[in-house]
Amino acid sequence: MLRKVIAASLVLVLSVGVVFADEIRGVITKVDGDKVTFAKMEGRGKDAKKGEEQTLTVIKNVKVVKGKYNREEKKFEVGEAIEGGLKHKMFSKISERGVRATIVTDASNKKITEIRVMGGRGGKKNKQ
Repeated sequence: MLRKVIAASLVLVLSVGVVFADEIRGVITKVDGDKVTFAKMEGRGKDAKKGEEQTLTVIKNVKVVKGKYNREEKKFEVGEAIEGGLKHKMFSKISERGVRATIVTDASNKKITEIRVMGGRGGKKNKQ
């Protein structure tokens, strides 16, 4: 009986370790082929500051989607796919401010599996 409990505990610990992918709120500053450079955002709202830049490789079939805010659950969710993925013009012509996104990594935190681009006022243009 004790062996079964120990074996079950070991399986549980190992499987939980595999499940931990990281979700990083940040600003994408550069996309070069399959490499994405971004700065992690530290803090929230007006107090948010850019952290140190880092570059990670994306997996072959990386999922690039629009993120949308669910007011009822108070969290960001996956929206519709962005046509062209990382080849979309928003990634080829990144401004100084960068592209706000949530970056989801694999369990080893070495490859990007999903990019959720956050909306904002960037889509609205001044009418003249």
